[in-house]
Parts: sequence; C-alpha cells; structure tokens
Amino acid sequence: MTTHVTIIGAGLGGLTLARVLHIHGIPCTVYEAEASSTARGQGGLLDIRDYNGQLALRDAGLTDEFRSLILEGRQAMRLVDRDGKILFEDPDDGTGGNPEVQRGELRQMLLDSLPAGTVRWGRKVGTVRALGDGRHEVAFADGTAVTTSLLVGADGAWSRVRPSLSDAVPEYVGISFVETHLFDGDNRHPTSAKTVGGGALMVLEPGRGILAHRERGGNLHTWVLLARSQEWFAGIDFTDPGAATARIVREFDGWAPELTALMTDGETPPVLRMLHTLPIEHRWDRTAGVTLIGDAAHLTAPNGEGANLAMYDGAELGKAIAAHPDDMEAALAEYEQAMFPRSAAAAADAPDLYEMLGEDTPYSLIKSFAGN
Repeated sequence: MTTHVTIIGAGLGGLTLARVLHIHGIPCTVYEAEASSTARGQGGLLDIRDYNGQLALRDAGLTDEFRSLILEGRQAMRLVDRDGKILFEDPDDGTGGNPEVQRGELRQMLLDSLPAGTVRWGRKVGTVRALGDGRHEVAFADGTAVTTSLLVGADGAWSRVRPSLSDAVPEYVGISFVETHLFDGDNRHPTSAKTVGGGALMVLEPGRGILAHRERGGNLHTWVLLARSQEWFAGIDFTDPGAATARIVREFDGWAPELTALMTDGETPPVLRMLHTLPIEHRWDRTAGVTLIGDAAHLTAPNGEGANLAMYDGAELGKAIAAHPDDMEAALAEYEQAMFPRSAAAAADAPDLYEMLGEDTPYSLIKSFAGN
C-alpha cells in the first residue's frame, strides 16, 4: 500500500509532485520554511517549455489553468548595445513554444489545486536523520519533528535533505545578479519601458550586462550581471540601498542613461543573487526512503530550465509512485534512473553564462540567435 509522502519545500517542484500525488489519491504533506504563500516575492517571469514544464502541468491536470496565466507578447526579445542601439530583435508572433507566466501566479495556481492543509507553513527544517529501514526523522526549527518512510527534498539549492544522499555542496560560479524592479513602467518610467520593449531586453559586454523583462502591469524587472568574486560583492553594503546601487552603477559608466536608469530608478532595494551550481553529473547511490527533485538534485546557473525541470521532476516522481503503490523503492529507482541523465543533459546543453559575458559578446550571441 502506498505510504504517506513527506515533501520538504513548497516551490514549483514540490507542489507539482503534491498535485500529481493528489490526482492519484496518494496522501502527502508539504513542509515549507516560509510563513505563508505571500511571505516573500516569488521572482519574475518564467518561460514554460513545451517539452518539460508544460508536460508536467498536463500531468497535473492544470493545462487550462496554466493557459489563463500566460502573458501574451512576452516571448519578444531585444538585444542592444551600451548606447541603446538595437543589435537584434525577435518579436513575439504567437508561434513560440515557451509562453511566459509570472512565477508567483504559477505557484499560487498549484497551491490552489491542493486540498486545504496540504502545505504546512513556517516549518523550517533543522536536521534530517536516518532511522533505518528507509525511515527518516525531520526535525524543524520550531522544535517539532515528523517521521516518514518516504521523504522528498524539494528544498532548493541549500537543501537540508541532500546531505542524506550526497556530500555535494553548491559552488559559486563567479557571476552574480543584482535585482530590482520598476513599477508601472509605461506611466512612471516611459523611457525605460520603451527601451525594454514588449518582452525581454539583453545588454551584454564582457564581464557585465543588464537583463530586463516586462511583467504584468508594465512592471519592469531588472537583473544586473557582474562577473565578480564573492569578496568583491562582500565589500558592498546592501543594507544601504542607495550606496549599493551607486556602487553597482559605477560598473556601467558610459552606458546610455535609459539603460542605467533600470538600476538607478529601481523602486525596490537592490537584492544580491549569488549564483551557485552543483556538478553537472551530480548523482547518488539509491538510498532507501529518500530522493531529491529540482535544484536540490541538479542546481545550475539560470538557463531557463530550472523551474521547468523541477516541475517535470515532480510530475515524473509522482507518476512513478502511483505506478508502484506496493514498492516505493522501485518507484524511486525508476525516477532517479531517468532523472540523472535528463538533468545532466539539460545542464550540458544550456547556455553558458561565462560565454554570454565572454570576450566575443554580444556578437557571438547574435550569431547564436540567428542560427549561425
């Protein structure tokens, strides 16, 4: 008989797993460190791929709900130089296979698809301890604990479940993002909104760049890319938003003001996002009663695949559990044997951030976009 499944992490992967299990009548509980679904922002736009993310949502029975979230026109992409001159432009003609949705709206859709009480909020994991016979104890920071015979780590880059399976620790890739937002761009920041266009904007030079995306309501979401050491960023006081912004903007001296305004006019404090990865071939020996999905299993630098793979992992694991109701080890083995090569191939084929900020950028990127 299928056991109760314990999922750590209420991100897209964990929630997709919970939804697929629910469809198949398999009980589960999701434990999440955040205090509520609105405790923090959930990031920007995601392009949901037709070969993994959309398939996962189909298996979750949520295709129609997903389509209602799509922001039309956001697959448009524009590449400009530091002077704001357009070097390459690809409009959204409606035929692309990677429609864009807001991450927060997608997460809420998944939450709404689950029975009340499935997600237990404010349950930050302290330790995970193997008890033998495939059973594990999960102890939370609030002093409570649960014991489970099927534990799934869907808890991201710094997973507390991963050490039960692997000694791998994420490593800094040498590149970081600094994130900010401009709200109601068409009315409050019309020059920047015009510069970004209808979808995504890319401005790249060796070692640095700016990415921006038009989100719902004309909001402009900006990420600054800098190839700098951890020590370099440690020298910036991000508790002083004005000083931090000024220091980051100095790295873009001489760039067009409509581009640097995407940082200087930011209406949220700049947030540092240091990028880490696990080894491309990260895997572990089959260990009774526990497995990983999403970034907990195969963290890579941002490449458009992370959220899609997490949802696909969740759906595939859920289906494997449903297919082997009397043999959970067979289910976990089936899932992992397919997941390991799938995630490694996705990481190997993904665009390299170092190449994006390499000596030939942006011209090497233009050739790539043009299919040369």
